[in-house]
Amino acid sequence: MRSRIQYLLVGLTALSIAVSSQDIFPTPLSPRNANYAIEVTLDVEKKTLDGREVLEWRNISKDRVDELQFHLYLNAFKNSESTFMKESRGQSRGVSAADSEWGWTNVTSMTLADGTDLLAGASFIQPDDGNVKDQTVLRVPLPKPVRPGEAIKVMIDFKARLPRVFARTGFAGNYFLVGQWFPKIGVWESAGMRGRATAGWNCHQFHSNSEFYADYGVYDVQMTVPKGFVLGATGLLQNLKEHANGTITHTYRAEDVHDFVWTCSPDYRVFEETWKHVTIKLMIQPEHVVTAKDRYFESAKAALAYFDSWLGKYPYPNLTVVDPPIYASGAGGMEYPTFITGGSVKYLPEGLRFTEIVTVHEFGHEYFYGLVGSNEFEEPWMDEGFTQYSETRVMDAVYGEKSGAVDVAGIRIGDSEMARDGYVNMSNPKAAPIDTFAWAFPSGSYGSITYSKTATWMITLERIIGRTAMDEAMRTYFQRWKFRHPGRADFEAVVNEVVRKHHGNRFGASMDWFFTQMLDGTEMCDYAVKGVSSRRVAPPRGRDVDTVGFGSRPRLYETTVSVHRLGEVMLPVDILVTFSDGYAELVVWDGKERVKVLTFVREHEVVAATADPQRKLWVDKDFSNNARSTEVDSAAIWKYTIKALYWLQNVVQYAAIF
Repeated sequence: MRSRIQYLLVGLTALSIAVSSQDIFPTPLSPRNANYAIEVTLDVEKKTLDGREVLEWRNISKDRVDELQFHLYLNAFKNSESTFMKESRGQSRGVSAADSEWGWTNVTSMTLADGTDLLAGASFIQPDDGNVKDQTVLRVPLPKPVRPGEAIKVMIDFKARLPRVFARTGFAGNYFLVGQWFPKIGVWESAGMRGRATAGWNCHQFHSNSEFYADYGVYDVQMTVPKGFVLGATGLLQNLKEHANGTITHTYRAEDVHDFVWTCSPDYRVFEETWKHVTIKLMIQPEHVVTAKDRYFESAKAALAYFDSWLGKYPYPNLTVVDPPIYASGAGGMEYPTFITGGSVKYLPEGLRFTEIVTVHEFGHEYFYGLVGSNEFEEPWMDEGFTQYSETRVMDAVYGEKSGAVDVAGIRIGDSEMARDGYVNMSNPKAAPIDTFAWAFPSGSYGSITYSKTATWMITLERIIGRTAMDEAMRTYFQRWKFRHPGRADFEAVVNEVVRKHHGNRFGASMDWFFTQMLDGTEMCDYAVKGVSSRRVAPPRGRDVDTVGFGSRPRLYETTVSVHRLGEVMLPVDILVTFSDGYAELVVWDGKERVKVLTFVREHEVVAATADPQRKLWVDKDFSNNARSTEVDSAAIWKYTIKALYWLQNVVQYAAIF
């Protein structure tokens, strides 16, 4: 057990750092109700952490809180019986866990500032699945409630072992990515917050699909590692202190963030560049410097610039980009405040934009989950899906709408195209609604539905209401909810507000009809042109008809166009009908009928008809049946062309990753 003097020293160190960094963070941006001062020592041989933590948690609600709940994420890797391991079956992102390399967290002491022991009454709980062998959530009853506006200070000693990297955190050789490593308090939600019926802790078990959810605060962290190890972390470096035993303590401070991660390795090569007020620190593997360094910086700067003009300023003065070694690929493609991990391989062709995609995507999380603190457990689409949509915006804008993802040997694929393909070409795109808890998705469906389907319907929404309205909605949502915890209803309210401002009641009283189909339903959208024909209008026949002058009139043709709704989703759809003289007529249809028949009488025959000619309905599962021509029936050829391109795309993606 640590002495009170040791905890006092930790607290005084944090205070001195706070004073020294006031010029960097002069004004709090977030509520800062979960503040941490942590000292930790890494044993690189044993792969263990020895830590002490001082947590000050402030009750900013109107509720009396009589217990605390903590995440102990590393216990997900403790044995094969944890919920994480059962759900993942020991595999994540193509990497398998090693039986001999388990990870865990052991809280050895937990007391209040006055010495009151809290650990004796603590117990592990399993709020999601009742798996009594899961130890990723610790419930800690308090001797007296924390009243509204009051703060409680908790002193914690813990020892931990890192697992071999296969999912987000751990070690591989002399590489360490230390994520979700300390006892971390959950989020207290009052009744009404994010639609909650009653007040309580939101502190879910660690699941294979889910990620994280936490309150904002200040982190003062001292990490002691062997001399020669290059270290990077969330926030800003405040101090370096060498010790006689051959170790160095790196002290970092981060403000207005909801997590803290760090990495170290003797192999890193470090480069720095700046973009406006942001220092970009790249920690890269030596073998990737030649092929990937410039690509990391270019894509990071592109993302910073795009988000800055689109949504608002990135408020932090730094961004750390980490390039993991290939043998630690499970640590790649992750997001933490001011800190992201990328991914690259040697000899990656420039036109295969894998490194750029990962960098842009993970930086997008700095906004969605980072600055806008949505719940990744319960509403993962508001995190991963929003970020996937943002990725398509950045990649297609910077690298080309038709080449944002791939531009190699004549094969060109846009990032938005790749996102759509990930959804419409699922083996079962109806597996689950988007608005599903992360861990409740059927096996194999989480990624495509949460990432790709969300991005696809967001592109569709953008094209229905117009980019101007969509941009205003996204910016308003970001500005209104940054450093807070919004839910689905909060986003929908912003969209409805902005759409009414721009379009009145053109789309109805609200856009609820759209969200209900996209988020709650599993049905697909599919509009098809089934018939296009023209026939010459014959002169009138029979008794008592006037045929005078008919022969001198130009030929007339009656054109019929038949458009079918093959899917269950109903969206407004444009129909473009083109005639042989070059004239084209655009008809707006609400898309609700099963069959829409259009009739025209003109002097020229029809040439072609196209449903959704501008590709507004990005969620339409089959573009190959959207058009039909009277001259050449190219539908079948186009159908097989699409399939061939999709096959080639997946081959290219596979090659890029491996």
